Amino acid sequence: MKKRNHAIFLSTCAILSAFSIIFGKYLALNLGTNIRFSLENLPILLAGLYLGPAAGAIVGTVADLLGCLLVGFSINPIITFGAMCIGLISGLAGKFCGKRKIFTLAVATAFSHLIGSVLIKSMGLYIYYGSPLLLVTAQRLGIYICTGSIEFIILLLLSKNKGFVKQMNKIRFKEG
Repeated sequence: MKKRNHAIFLSTCAILSAFSIIFGKYLALNLGTNIRFSLENLPILLAGLYLGPAAGAIVGTVADLLGCLLVGFSINPIITFGAMCIGLISGLAGKFCGKRKIFTLAVATAFSHLIGSVLIKSMGLYIYYGSPLLLVTAQRLGIYICTGSIEFIILLLLSKNKGFVKQMNKIRFKEG
């Protein structure tokens, strides 16, 4: 098995990070001060599922940090940790959930959002900005049930596209 080109792998991670920034910071629908509807986690989920847990974690971290710097948001390390967890958890789901595509995508999307978006990021909003924890968590749960459902459908459609899967498998970094 030949090693994959590091430049292509890193470029793909950078492109997915850029898409996450665009979806999350420029194409988001803000619903109040703490709630935002966006598909910013879709590229992070893609990185985790197709490029592995480390790549997913890196894409989530880079997207959050650079996105905050580009639009002037203050960096909240707990929110950044939540974004990193989304990529990591989706990558672990992709690695350990087996070959059942729908199950893997459902587990990756549900657990990534539940842990990263709802629990960790809500805690970050509470600690850093004093947002009411139960209210923000409940609101974020509702938003991410909707967002996660949309992302799951998009991921499912992409996973059924043989050309997309073939290209992502070519990019995936293989050790050894």
